[in-house]
Amino acid sequence: MNSIEVIEKEKVFAVLRNTQPEETKNIIRALTDGGIKVIELVIETPETVKVIRDITNEPNRPLIMAGGIITQRQAQIAIDSGADVIVSPVFQMNLVRLCKSQKIPLIMTATTPNEAYSAWKARTQLIKISPANPMGGAEYIEDILRPMKFINIIAAGSIKIDDIQAYLSAGAKAVGIGRALYKNLSYSEITQKAILACKNAQSV
Repeated sequence: MNSIEVIEKEKVFAVLRNTQPEETKNIIRALTDGGIKVIELVIETPETVKVIRDITNEPNRPLIMAGGIITQRQAQIAIDSGADVIVSPVFQMNLVRLCKSQKIPLIMTATTPNEAYSAWKARTQLIKISPANPMGGAEYIEDILRPMKFINIIAAGSIKIDDIQAYLSAGAKAVGIGRALYKNLSYSEITQKAILACKNAQSV
């Protein structure tokens, strides 16, 4: 099963921003203990790249999507560190070419139907709609897909755990949950949130 198939099978992924390496790794382990098998780790510091390297060398590791990637150099560093998927917040053809040459999936982010269509024309396998909730939530996903059912969308951006089913029912292939999974929570509470998120995802 390739990385894109794993994302679509799991239907939910965690979006994690944290600049403290050890805490980040512990949060990832707590999420994994709760059944989360796909994590988008947003690259904000060099230490984040080290986290990718450490986590991808652990047994039973989750699939790691390196998020926040804008340049080819950032992408190459993430790939060399063990990232399974590159996620960019922008439409960047240089990243398309690099990821194609490296044979690693690239997910590009869009906010409008036009951006989503452009990303699809560049043969992006999954297109991330973000921030989905401020743009109109699950109904916005429906609106984008109504004339373009051929586009494979994942949704993220201020989405709550209780909204996972609505987004999947609207046509999203997977849903990204950020701070709702870990902010101001103990590791045991993070694991419980992860269990709930997975249960909601798999119920659709």
